[in-house]
Amino acid sequence: MAKKAKEKQEKPIEVSLWESANKLRGSVEPSEYKHVVLGLIFLKFVSDKFEEHRAKLIADGKEKYVEMPEFYNMSNVFFLEEISRWNYIKEKAKQDDLALIIDTALHTIEKDNKSLKGALPDNYFSRLGLESSKLASLIDEISEINTLKDKEQDIVGRVYEYFLSKFALAEGKGKGEFYTPKSIVNLIAEMIEPYKGIIYDPACGSGGMFVQSIKFIESHHGNKREVSIYGQEYTNTTYKLAKMNLAIRGISANLGAKAANTFSDDQHKDLKADYIMANPPFNQKDWRAQDELIDDPRWRGYDVPPKSNANYGWILNMASKLSENGVAGFILANGALSGGGEEYKIRRKLIENDLVEAILVLPQNMFYTTNISVTLWILNRNKTARTAQIGSENRNYRQREGEILFMDLRQMGEPFEKKFTQFSISDIQQVAATYHDWQTSTLENISEAFNQAEYCYSASIEEIEAKDFSLVPSKYIAFKNRDENIDFDEKMKTLQAEFKELLQAEEESKKELLNVFKSLGYEL
Repeated sequence: MAKKAKEKQEKPIEVSLWESANKLRGSVEPSEYKHVVLGLIFLKFVSDKFEEHRAKLIADGKEKYVEMPEFYNMSNVFFLEEISRWNYIKEKAKQDDLALIIDTALHTIEKDNKSLKGALPDNYFSRLGLESSKLASLIDEISEINTLKDKEQDIVGRVYEYFLSKFALAEGKGKGEFYTPKSIVNLIAEMIEPYKGIIYDPACGSGGMFVQSIKFIESHHGNKREVSIYGQEYTNTTYKLAKMNLAIRGISANLGAKAANTFSDDQHKDLKADYIMANPPFNQKDWRAQDELIDDPRWRGYDVPPKSNANYGWILNMASKLSENGVAGFILANGALSGGGEEYKIRRKLIENDLVEAILVLPQNMFYTTNISVTLWILNRNKTARTAQIGSENRNYRQREGEILFMDLRQMGEPFEKKFTQFSISDIQQVAATYHDWQTSTLENISEAFNQAEYCYSASIEEIEAKDFSLVPSKYIAFKNRDENIDFDEKMKTLQAEFKELLQAEEESKKELLNVFKSLGYEL
């Protein structure tokens, strides 16, 4: 029995939560799984934090203050009334009105904690009409999860990403929306160094960019109070999720008055940001009507982005919101590097205006929901000589006008979860160091110094013009025959394992389908 309990505890949190969600099968649409589970994991998480702080107050001889909200709020812990505590919900789990009990708990937490206003589901569980027995089983499963075990992990973001992977076709690929893996966000943060000032994300999703920005500041012994966070999210449920994700970390943010479309209902029209970090939807089609947003001030000085693809709409939105010293790091599909028509004209103008600072092609298989290789763009409003303080370090930037650093990172990364790739800590350090060395280099022949085969090249505007303003790194970086380095035996073993998994999944699906027909009184 003890061995089984230990095995259960050692399961990754995503697996435990997926098992929890499977208990809802037949009662809830699969697209609702993550919202049901995340609402409950939020309740468990804030309750665990509350109980942890309550125990600390008692240990410090402050037992008489354990029911006073002020003694929790001062430590960025949400105070919970008894009816909102996980133990109370667990005790009532066998009651027929369990859904109402959960909704009441969430409503009470939002009422008592102003930073959660508009963040939590409103009568969500009651409206779903879940069977109380299935909801009770879900409560039992989540009770086994230690939400405080790893304080460094972005729990809500990890779960969101995992659940997206399970429904990629329905919720991910169809909209081009992908949760940004932590190692990519860490790379962006280490490169643009959002140390103090205004941080903005125009497509903030569950808020993962903001979480990692704060972690960057803390790891460099900075003060998170010296940054202001602004964001916007189109989907209402994800908007609530972002507010929830930030609130449980004590991160203050202005995500706009409501969930809204960044293009048609910009919640931060006059914002000028020092740092922009974003992973907007890839290759978004029909993002505006034919005659809509033609005179939008965000594309002033540029051609109007084509309605067939929003990539350059996102680029110009971010460029327009950069402060005079602002820098942006964002992810786009590789097609934006060389598109024609209006995209070509906008890209050419961005290069001629010396806004593009670096282009990095990332490895494949970094996202749960797409295996394509994508590009990290760095835009910099001020590439001229200046000094900035990053933590205790004074960084002297040199004259990097008229140059763009190209980097190819497709040979980097380490495997995780069998078929995915992530950057290692050393990968991130190497790339960030190369970029900062290039920014601060005093060498006159910068192109020669930063010309490494299959890795990087510093190109002048004249060289880029000669390539017809293409930003495809392979046009500038020297490449060798990479096939010589491929371990075909290892590759075939990987493919064999993946094929075996697919066959097993197909067999399980057949069994489930047969059981459905059997339950309806039909034999196949």
